[in-house]
Amino acid sequence: MLMQIGKEIQEKWQGTKVAITHRIGSLDISEVAVVIAVSSPHRKAAYQANEYAIERIKEIVPIWKKEQWEDGESWMGDQLENKRYPRGEPEMKENNK
Repeated sequence: MLMQIGKEIQEKWQGTKVAITHRIGSLDISEVAVVIAVSSPHRKAAYQANEYAIERIKEIVPIWKKEQWEDGESWMGDQLENKRYPRGEPEMKENNK
């Protein structure tokens, strides 16, 4: 899906190049989780493409995180609505299994 976002950006902003990576595994608070690098002949296009990339990641990439505290834990998914999953594992959509 990150490659799809990159292709969308190249179609929308001609001459723009993009690299996107999202970290997996355990991260401490304040560690970098996502990096988006954009190059473009025009600065404004680079800024717009970067913003587009992060918004599309939130929209279409199924990223889950497991928040852990001293008294429990909770799966977080559905980035746009912050739906909590207090037990078990992230729900899988039929087409993503």
